[in-house]
Amino acid sequence: MIYILAGVGIMAGSHRLWSHRAFKANRALEILIMLMTCFAYQNTAYDWAKKHRQHHRYSDTDADPYNASRGFFFSHIGWLLVKRHPDVKLREGLIDLSDLNSNPVLMFQKRYAIPLIGTICFIVPTVIPVYFFGETWTAAWNINILRYTLNLHMSFFINSAAHLWGKRPYDVNIQPVQNLFVSLVAFGEGFHNYHHTYPWDYKAAELGNNRLNLSTLFIDLFAWLGWAYDLKTVPHDKVQARMIKTGDGSDMWGRMNRDEVD
Repeated sequence: MIYILAGVGIMAGSHRLWSHRAFKANRALEILIMLMTCFAYQNTAYDWAKKHRQHHRYSDTDADPYNASRGFFFSHIGWLLVKRHPDVKLREGLIDLSDLNSNPVLMFQKRYAIPLIGTICFIVPTVIPVYFFGETWTAAWNINILRYTLNLHMSFFINSAAHLWGKRPYDVNIQPVQNLFVSLVAFGEGFHNYHHTYPWDYKAAELGNNRLNLSTLFIDLFAWLGWAYDLKTVPHDKVQARMIKTGDGSDMWGRMNRDEVD
């Protein structure tokens, strides 16, 4: 359950809401999503969105914080283990963060990041199984660390595998690909060729039936409740025209004969 809360918090919140402004959320939903991102502990949502905006602006170049052109290991986790490339430092100041800086929810998380994220990510998921379900401290701690590790790699695979292995049905001129494995483990984020073609689409995919896209279901639920609004998407005819113009001939799933499934 916490794996899902953390993953959807990052994908629907840090990614689609705050990085791309693909939809808007009322204050209550922003607070809920911010708390969900704390379970993931991938730094603050502010820092996540900052890096991700730079990643899209300079995708797969030396100014990209997790440049997939440097290989799987670097884009997956190596970028966290080495000094940043000079181009990353040079270009990060050019990213517009004015909306993030004026967001009180993000500023609150940023200000109290250590106690807030530390408590929600590590203490709460360890204490609850011990006091309410009779788990030992060792078992509860180890299971939570495993869950946390899986949440990290959920995001890491988007930066690595979804830029390296798969088809490009929307644009063959960019490196991101459609990767079904990543979509499965990352709640719909593996339709990455589509996402980099249309980064403002709140679905991050062409899919209208929400298969493998739990983050879209989450946003749709809160749109139904009236907490999420101004959901941005791309007309189907525009997507189809783009596939014909710049795609590699595969369908949205990365299968090569698109005519058989349309």
